[in-house]
Amino acid sequence: MNNAQLNELKQRYVASGAASPATQFADRAENALVWDADGNRIIDFAGGIGVLNIGHRHPKVVQAVKDQLDKVMHTCQTVMPYEGYVKVAEKLSQVTPVRGHGKVMLANSGAEALENAVKVARAATGRDNVICFTGGYHGRTFMTMAMNGKVAPYATDFGSMPGNVFRAPYPVPSEGVSDDDALRGLKMALKTDANPKDTAAIVLEPVLGEGGFHAASPGFLKAVRELCDEHGMLMIVDEVQSGFGRTGKLFAIEHSGVEPDIITMAKSMADGMPISALVGTDKVMDASGGNSLGGTYTGSPVSCAAVLAVLEVFEEEQILDKSLALGDRLGERFTQWEQAFDCVANGRHLGAMAAFDLVTADGSPDADLAGALCKKAREKRLILLSCGLWGNTIRFLMPVTIEDEVLEEGLGIIEECLKEVVGSQAAATA
Repeated sequence: MNNAQLNELKQRYVASGAASPATQFADRAENALVWDADGNRIIDFAGGIGVLNIGHRHPKVVQAVKDQLDKVMHTCQTVMPYEGYVKVAEKLSQVTPVRGHGKVMLANSGAEALENAVKVARAATGRDNVICFTGGYHGRTFMTMAMNGKVAPYATDFGSMPGNVFRAPYPVPSEGVSDDDALRGLKMALKTDANPKDTAAIVLEPVLGEGGFHAASPGFLKAVRELCDEHGMLMIVDEVQSGFGRTGKLFAIEHSGVEPDIITMAKSMADGMPISALVGTDKVMDASGGNSLGGTYTGSPVSCAAVLAVLEVFEEEQILDKSLALGDRLGERFTQWEQAFDCVANGRHLGAMAAFDLVTADGSPDADLAGALCKKAREKRLILLSCGLWGNTIRFLMPVTIEDEVLEEGLGIIEECLKEVVGSQAAATA
Protein backbone atom coordinates (compact mmCIF):
# COMPACT_ATOMS: atom_id res chain seq x y z
CA MET A 1 0.00 0.00 0.00
CA ASN A 2 1.18 3.57 -0.65
CA ASN A 3 1.15 6.59 1.67
CA ALA A 4 -2.21 7.88 0.43
CA GLN A 5 -3.94 4.54 0.94
CA LEU A 6 -2.44 4.13 4.40
CA ASN A 7 -3.47 7.66 5.38
CA GLU A 8 -7.04 6.89 4.39
CA LEU A 9 -7.02 3.82 6.64
CA LYS A 10 -5.43 5.84 9.46
CA GLN A 11 -8.16 8.48 9.30
CA ARG A 12 -10.85 5.81 9.36
CA TYR A 13 -9.56 3.41 11.99
CA VAL A 14 -6.88 4.96 14.25
CA ALA A 15 -8.02 6.96 17.29
CA SER A 16 -7.27 10.63 16.74
CA GLY A 17 -5.38 10.84 20.04
CA ALA A 18 -3.04 8.08 18.86
CA ALA A 19 -2.77 8.96 15.17
CA SER A 20 0.46 10.48 13.91
CA PRO A 21 0.15 13.77 12.05
CA ALA A 22 2.82 12.51 9.64
CA THR A 23 1.57 11.44 6.24
CA GLN A 24 4.56 9.26 5.32
CA PHE A 25 4.60 5.62 6.44
CA ALA A 26 7.81 3.74 7.14
CA ASP A 27 8.35 0.75 4.87
CA ARG A 28 11.97 -0.16 5.61
CA ALA A 29 14.94 1.38 7.38
CA GLU A 30 18.68 1.06 7.85
CA ASN A 31 20.87 2.94 10.32
CA ALA A 32 19.87 6.63 9.90
CA LEU A 33 17.71 6.22 6.80
CA VAL A 34 14.04 5.32 6.32
CA TRP A 35 12.18 4.62 3.08
CA ASP A 36 8.46 5.35 3.08
CA ALA A 37 5.60 3.46 1.44
CA ASP A 38 6.10 5.50 -1.77
CA GLY A 39 9.80 4.64 -1.90
CA ASN A 40 11.06 8.06 -0.75
CA ARG A 41 14.42 8.11 1.07
CA ILE A 42 14.21 10.02 4.38
CA ILE A 43 16.98 10.99 6.82
CA ASP A 44 16.06 10.21 10.43
CA PHE A 45 17.20 12.72 13.05
CA ALA A 46 14.59 11.45 15.55
CA GLY A 47 15.60 7.82 16.04
CA GLY A 48 12.12 6.79 17.14
CA ILE A 49 12.43 9.45 19.89
CA GLY A 50 15.81 8.32 21.14
CA VAL A 51 15.30 4.57 20.70
CA LEU A 52 17.84 3.94 17.94
CA ASN A 53 21.19 5.14 19.28
CA ILE A 54 22.91 2.34 17.32
CA GLY A 55 20.68 2.81 14.29
CA HIS A 56 17.75 1.12 12.61
CA ARG A 57 18.14 -2.64 12.37
CA HIS A 58 21.69 -3.01 13.61
CA PRO A 59 22.80 -6.35 12.10
CA LYS A 60 23.94 -7.82 15.40
CA VAL A 61 20.61 -7.02 17.08
CA VAL A 62 18.61 -8.33 14.14
CA GLN A 63 20.52 -11.61 14.23
CA ALA A 64 20.09 -11.97 17.99
CA VAL A 65 16.33 -11.48 17.64
CA LYS A 66 16.12 -14.01 14.81
CA ASP A 67 18.11 -16.56 16.81
CA GLN A 68 15.83 -16.11 19.83
CA LEU A 69 12.72 -16.54 17.69
CA ASP A 70 13.95 -20.03 16.89
CA LYS A 71 14.03 -20.89 20.61
CA VAL A 72 11.39 -19.25 22.83
CA MET A 73 9.13 -16.25 22.17
CA HIS A 74 7.18 -16.18 25.43
CA THR A 75 6.56 -18.11 28.64
CA CYS A 76 5.96 -15.20 31.09
CA GLN A 77 9.06 -15.11 33.22
CA THR A 78 7.04 -15.32 36.47
CA VAL A 79 5.62 -18.66 35.25
CA MET A 80 8.75 -20.16 33.73
CA PRO A 81 11.89 -18.03 33.69
CA TYR A 82 14.56 -18.12 31.00
CA GLU A 83 18.24 -17.32 30.59
CA GLY A 84 17.82 -13.99 28.83
CA TYR A 85 16.08 -12.30 31.76
CA VAL A 86 18.71 -13.23 34.31
CA LYS A 87 21.59 -12.48 31.91
CA VAL A 88 20.19 -9.01 31.23
CA ALA A 89 19.75 -8.48 34.98
CA GLU A 90 23.36 -9.54 35.55
CA LYS A 91 24.70 -7.20 32.86
CA LEU A 92 22.62 -4.21 33.97
CA SER A 93 23.66 -4.74 37.58
CA GLN A 94 27.30 -4.62 36.50
CA VAL A 95 27.08 -1.45 34.39
CA THR A 96 24.48 0.68 36.19
CA PRO A 97 25.92 3.14 38.74
CA VAL A 98 23.55 2.66 41.68
CA ARG A 99 24.68 2.47 45.27
CA GLY A 100 25.98 -0.92 46.29
CA HIS A 101 24.92 -4.18 44.69
CA GLY A 102 22.25 -3.64 42.06
CA LYS A 103 19.17 -5.76 41.46
CA VAL A 104 16.92 -5.51 38.42
CA MET A 105 13.29 -5.64 37.36
CA LEU A 106 12.47 -5.67 33.65
CA ALA A 107 9.31 -4.09 32.26
CA ASN A 108 7.91 -3.06 28.88
CA SER A 109 8.11 0.75 28.63
CA GLY A 110 9.69 3.77 30.23
CA ALA A 111 6.43 4.71 31.93
CA GLU A 112 6.08 1.21 33.36
CA ALA A 113 9.62 1.40 34.72
CA LEU A 114 8.80 4.71 36.45
CA GLU A 115 5.54 3.33 37.85
CA ASN A 116 7.42 0.41 39.36
CA ALA A 117 10.20 2.65 40.66
CA VAL A 118 7.59 4.58 42.66
CA LYS A 119 6.10 1.31 43.92
CA VAL A 120 9.52 0.10 45.03
CA ALA A 121 10.37 3.43 46.69
CA ARG A 122 7.12 3.41 48.64
CA ALA A 123 7.68 -0.17 49.74
CA ALA A 124 11.28 0.52 50.78
CA THR A 125 10.53 3.71 52.75
CA GLY A 126 6.97 3.23 53.96
CA ARG A 127 6.26 6.74 52.66
CA ASP A 128 3.91 8.06 49.96
CA ASN A 129 5.10 11.40 48.59
CA VAL A 130 7.07 11.81 45.38
CA ILE A 131 8.78 15.04 44.29
CA CYS A 132 9.37 15.68 40.58
CA PHE A 133 10.49 18.68 38.54
CA THR A 134 9.14 21.25 36.12
CA GLY A 135 9.74 20.26 32.53
CA GLY A 136 10.20 16.61 33.44
CA TYR A 137 8.60 13.84 31.41
CA HIS A 138 8.06 10.34 32.77
CA GLY A 139 5.26 8.77 30.72
CA ARG A 140 1.57 8.58 29.83
CA THR A 141 0.16 6.27 32.51
CA PHE A 142 -1.81 7.98 35.27
CA MET A 143 0.99 8.01 37.84
CA THR A 144 3.55 9.21 35.33
CA MET A 145 1.17 11.83 33.93
CA ALA A 146 0.93 13.19 37.47
CA MET A 147 4.73 13.20 37.65
CA ASN A 148 5.21 15.03 34.36
CA GLY A 149 6.23 18.67 34.61
CA LYS A 150 4.12 19.71 31.62
CA VAL A 151 0.35 19.35 31.22
CA ALA A 152 -0.37 19.53 27.49
CA PRO A 153 -0.74 17.31 25.59
CA TYR A 154 -0.17 14.47 28.03
CA ALA A 155 -2.81 15.09 30.72
CA THR A 156 -5.12 17.72 29.26
CA ASP A 157 -8.21 15.57 28.70
CA PHE A 158 -7.94 12.91 31.38
CA GLY A 159 -9.36 14.33 34.60
CA SER A 160 -7.87 14.10 38.06
CA MET A 161 -4.36 12.77 38.51
CA PRO A 162 -3.06 10.61 41.41
CA GLY A 163 -2.12 12.53 44.54
CA ASN A 164 1.02 12.76 46.67
CA VAL A 165 3.06 14.11 43.73
CA PHE A 166 4.75 17.47 44.23
CA ARG A 167 6.82 19.72 42.01
CA ALA A 168 10.09 21.63 42.28
CA PRO A 169 11.84 23.87 39.71
CA TYR A 170 14.45 22.29 37.45
CA PRO A 171 17.67 24.30 37.05
CA VAL A 172 17.73 25.92 33.60
CA PRO A 173 20.04 28.95 33.77
CA SER A 174 19.14 30.08 30.23
CA GLU A 175 15.54 30.44 31.44
CA GLY A 176 16.50 32.24 34.63
CA VAL A 177 16.52 29.29 37.05
CA SER A 178 19.92 28.80 38.64
CA ASP A 179 21.07 25.82 40.69
CA ASP A 180 20.52 27.88 43.84
CA ASP A 181 17.02 28.84 42.70
CA ALA A 182 16.16 25.21 42.02
CA LEU A 183 17.54 24.03 45.36
CA ARG A 184 15.60 26.72 47.21
CA GLY A 185 12.46 25.61 45.38
CA LEU A 186 13.10 21.97 46.24
CA LYS A 187 13.67 22.76 49.90
CA MET A 188 10.56 24.93 49.89
CA ALA A 189 8.52 22.04 48.50
CA LEU A 190 9.76 19.90 51.38
CA LYS A 191 8.80 22.66 53.79
CA THR A 192 5.38 23.62 52.43
CA ASP A 193 3.96 20.59 50.59
CA ALA A 194 5.86 17.34 51.01
CA ASN A 195 7.02 16.70 54.56
CA PRO A 196 10.34 14.86 54.29
CA LYS A 197 9.22 12.18 56.74
CA ASP A 198 6.35 11.38 54.36
CA THR A 199 8.40 11.61 51.14
CA ALA A 200 9.56 8.40 49.51
CA ALA A 201 11.65 9.76 46.66
CA ILE A 202 12.87 12.60 44.53
CA VAL A 203 12.59 11.70 40.84
CA LEU A 204 14.50 13.60 38.17
CA GLU A 205 16.05 13.36 34.74
CA PRO A 206 19.77 14.22 34.74
CA VAL A 207 19.09 15.75 31.33
CA LEU A 208 15.54 16.88 30.60
CA GLY A 209 14.21 15.01 27.57
CA GLU A 210 10.85 16.35 26.47
CA GLY A 211 11.61 19.36 28.67
CA GLY A 212 14.27 20.69 26.31
CA PHE A 213 17.58 18.81 26.67
CA HIS A 214 18.79 20.85 29.62
CA ALA A 215 21.45 19.06 31.69
CA ALA A 216 21.52 19.41 35.45
CA SER A 217 24.95 20.35 36.75
CA PRO A 218 27.00 17.86 38.79
CA GLY A 219 26.74 20.26 41.72
CA PHE A 220 22.94 20.25 41.62
CA LEU A 221 22.75 16.47 41.34
CA LYS A 222 25.14 16.08 44.28
CA ALA A 223 23.01 18.49 46.33
CA VAL A 224 19.90 16.42 45.58
CA ARG A 225 21.76 13.27 46.63
CA GLU A 226 22.77 14.94 49.90
CA LEU A 227 19.23 16.13 50.56
CA CYS A 228 17.89 12.60 50.00
CA ASP A 229 20.47 11.19 52.40
CA GLU A 230 19.68 13.83 55.02
CA HIS A 231 15.98 12.95 55.07
CA GLY A 232 16.04 9.23 54.27
CA MET A 233 14.45 9.73 50.83
CA LEU A 234 15.43 7.77 47.75
CA MET A 235 16.95 9.35 44.66
CA ILE A 236 15.40 7.99 41.46
CA VAL A 237 17.05 8.98 38.19
CA ASP A 238 15.06 8.67 34.96
CA GLU A 239 17.45 7.73 32.13
CA VAL A 240 14.80 6.58 29.67
CA GLN A 241 15.86 9.13 27.03
CA SER A 242 19.35 10.08 28.22
CA GLY A 243 20.61 6.55 28.82
CA PHE A 244 22.42 4.00 26.68
CA GLY A 245 25.10 6.22 25.25
CA ARG A 246 23.20 9.33 24.24
CA THR A 247 25.39 11.62 26.35
CA GLY A 248 28.76 9.93 25.81
CA LYS A 249 28.37 7.82 28.95
CA LEU A 250 26.21 4.73 29.23
CA PHE A 251 24.09 6.80 31.65
CA ALA A 252 24.04 10.58 31.91
CA ILE A 253 24.28 10.49 35.72
CA GLU A 254 27.83 9.16 35.32
CA HIS A 255 29.00 12.65 34.30
CA SER A 256 28.31 13.78 37.89
CA GLY A 257 29.72 10.85 39.86
CA VAL A 258 26.44 10.63 41.79
CA GLU A 259 25.06 7.19 42.62
CA PRO A 260 21.25 7.10 42.83
CA ASP A 261 19.18 4.48 44.62
CA ILE A 262 17.22 3.58 41.47
CA ILE A 263 17.81 4.23 37.77
CA THR A 264 15.10 3.67 35.16
CA MET A 265 15.89 2.99 31.50
CA ALA A 266 14.22 1.98 28.24
CA LYS A 267 14.35 3.30 24.64
CA SER A 268 17.82 2.58 23.20
CA MET A 269 18.56 -0.33 25.53
CA ALA A 270 17.14 -2.75 22.92
CA ASP A 271 17.45 -0.84 19.62
CA GLY A 272 13.72 -0.79 18.95
CA MET A 273 12.49 -3.87 20.78
CA PRO A 274 10.07 -3.06 23.64
CA ILE A 275 11.70 -3.39 27.04
CA SER A 276 12.57 -1.24 30.05
CA ALA A 277 14.23 -1.73 33.40
CA LEU A 278 14.69 -0.35 36.84
CA VAL A 279 17.97 -1.06 38.56
CA GLY A 280 18.31 -0.29 42.23
CA THR A 281 20.22 -1.02 45.39
CA ASP A 282 19.47 -4.59 46.46
CA LYS A 283 17.81 -3.74 49.77
CA VAL A 284 15.57 -1.22 48.05
CA MET A 285 14.65 -3.53 45.19
CA ASP A 286 13.91 -6.43 47.58
CA ALA A 287 11.60 -4.36 49.81
CA SER A 288 8.29 -5.47 48.29
CA GLY A 289 6.83 -8.93 48.67
CA GLY A 290 6.98 -11.92 46.37
CA ASN A 291 5.16 -11.55 43.04
CA SER A 292 4.61 -7.84 43.73
CA LEU A 293 6.52 -6.78 40.60
CA GLY A 294 6.06 -8.05 37.08
CA GLY A 295 3.63 -8.43 34.22
CA THR A 296 2.71 -10.80 31.44
CA TYR A 297 5.25 -9.52 28.91
CA THR A 298 7.91 -7.98 31.17
CA GLY A 299 11.39 -8.90 30.03
CA SER A 300 10.31 -10.68 26.85
CA PRO A 301 12.86 -13.31 25.73
CA VAL A 302 13.12 -11.64 22.32
CA SER A 303 13.70 -8.19 23.80
CA CYS A 304 16.24 -9.59 26.27
CA ALA A 305 18.20 -11.02 23.35
CA ALA A 306 18.23 -7.56 21.79
CA VAL A 307 19.53 -5.94 24.99
CA LEU A 308 22.42 -8.37 25.26
CA ALA A 309 23.33 -7.71 21.62
CA VAL A 310 23.16 -3.93 22.15
CA LEU A 311 25.58 -4.15 25.07
CA GLU A 312 28.01 -6.14 22.90
CA VAL A 313 27.75 -3.51 20.16
CA PHE A 314 28.62 -0.77 22.65
CA GLU A 315 31.84 -2.55 23.53
CA GLU A 316 32.82 -3.63 20.01
CA GLU A 317 32.07 -0.37 18.16
CA GLN A 318 33.13 2.27 20.71
CA ILE A 319 29.65 3.77 20.75
CA LEU A 320 30.39 6.10 23.67
CA ASP A 321 33.36 7.63 21.84
CA LYS A 322 31.20 8.07 18.75
CA SER A 323 28.56 9.82 20.83
CA LEU A 324 31.08 12.32 22.17
CA ALA A 325 32.46 12.99 18.69
CA LEU A 326 28.98 13.47 17.24
CA GLY A 327 28.09 15.88 20.03
CA ASP A 328 31.17 17.97 19.30
CA ARG A 329 30.24 18.18 15.61
CA LEU A 330 26.70 19.23 16.42
CA GLY A 331 27.95 21.82 18.90
CA GLU A 332 30.21 23.35 16.26
CA ARG A 333 27.33 23.57 13.79
CA PHE A 334 25.04 25.15 16.41
CA THR A 335 27.66 27.85 17.02
CA GLN A 336 27.74 28.61 13.30
CA TRP A 337 23.96 28.84 13.15
CA GLU A 338 23.81 31.11 16.18
CA GLN A 339 26.16 33.47 14.35
CA ALA A 340 24.22 33.25 11.09
CA PHE A 341 20.63 33.34 12.39
CA ASP A 342 19.36 35.67 15.11
CA CYS A 343 16.56 33.21 15.88
CA VAL A 344 18.94 30.40 16.89
CA ALA A 345 20.04 30.50 20.53
CA ASN A 346 21.29 28.43 23.44
CA GLY A 347 22.99 25.66 21.48
CA ARG A 348 23.91 22.92 23.91
CA HIS A 349 24.92 19.29 24.09
CA LEU A 350 26.05 16.62 26.49
CA GLY A 351 27.59 14.06 24.21
CA ALA A 352 25.16 13.62 21.34
CA MET A 353 22.14 14.72 23.40
CA ALA A 354 22.03 18.04 21.59
CA ALA A 355 19.58 20.87 21.00
CA PHE A 356 19.14 24.55 20.27
CA ASP A 357 16.29 27.01 20.84
CA LEU A 358 14.40 29.17 18.40
CA VAL A 359 13.55 32.63 19.70
CA THR A 360 11.90 35.86 18.61
CA ALA A 361 13.70 39.18 18.19
CA ASP A 362 13.29 39.92 21.91
CA GLY A 363 14.56 36.47 22.92
CA SER A 364 11.17 34.95 23.75
CA PRO A 365 10.48 31.30 22.86
CA ASP A 366 9.23 30.90 19.29
CA ALA A 367 7.25 27.67 19.13
CA ASP A 368 5.66 28.67 15.83
CA LEU A 369 9.07 28.92 14.17
CA ALA A 370 10.08 25.55 15.62
CA GLY A 371 6.94 23.99 14.19
CA ALA A 372 7.54 25.62 10.81
CA LEU A 373 11.15 24.38 10.75
CA CYS A 374 10.17 20.78 11.52
CA LYS A 375 7.42 20.92 8.89
CA LYS A 376 9.76 22.31 6.26
CA ALA A 377 12.39 19.69 7.11
CA ARG A 378 9.84 16.92 6.66
CA GLU A 379 8.99 18.31 3.23
CA LYS A 380 12.68 17.99 2.38
CA ARG A 381 12.69 14.41 3.68
CA LEU A 382 14.34 14.95 7.03
CA ILE A 383 12.65 13.84 10.27
CA LEU A 384 13.27 16.52 12.91
CA LEU A 385 11.65 16.92 16.33
CA SER A 386 10.88 19.86 18.58
CA CYS A 387 10.44 19.71 22.34
CA GLY A 388 10.76 21.89 25.42
CA LEU A 389 8.44 23.42 27.98
CA TRP A 390 7.66 26.20 25.48
CA GLY A 391 7.85 24.03 22.37
CA ASN A 392 10.69 26.05 20.83
CA THR A 393 13.58 23.59 21.17
CA ILE A 394 14.95 21.61 18.22
CA ARG A 395 16.42 18.33 19.47
CA PHE A 396 18.76 15.89 17.78
CA LEU A 397 18.37 12.14 18.29
CA MET A 398 19.87 10.69 15.15
CA PRO A 399 21.69 7.37 15.56
CA VAL A 400 25.18 7.76 17.00
CA THR A 401 26.24 5.43 14.20
CA ILE A 402 25.06 7.80 11.45
CA GLU A 403 27.38 7.95 8.45
CA ASP A 404 29.29 11.23 8.02
CA GLU A 405 27.81 11.96 4.62
CA VAL A 406 24.24 11.38 5.84
CA LEU A 407 24.85 13.60 8.87
CA GLU A 408 26.16 16.43 6.69
CA GLU A 409 23.28 16.02 4.27
CA GLY A 410 20.78 16.31 7.12
CA LEU A 411 22.49 19.31 8.68
CA GLY A 412 22.56 20.96 5.28
CA ILE A 413 18.81 20.48 4.98
CA ILE A 414 18.29 22.16 8.35
CA GLU A 415 20.37 25.13 7.25
CA GLU A 416 18.32 25.43 4.05
CA CYS A 417 15.12 25.23 6.07
CA LEU A 418 16.29 27.90 8.50
CA LYS A 419 16.94 30.26 5.61
CA GLU A 420 13.53 29.55 4.12
CA VAL A 421 11.40 29.77 7.27
CA VAL A 422 13.22 32.85 8.57
CA GLY A 423 12.81 34.48 5.17
CA SER A 424 9.12 33.60 5.07
CA GLN A 425 8.62 34.94 8.57
CA ALA A 426 10.38 38.20 7.69
CA ALA A 427 8.28 38.59 4.55
CA ALA A 428 5.07 37.99 6.50
CA THR A 429 5.89 40.74 9.00
CA ALA A 430 7.17 43.27 6.45
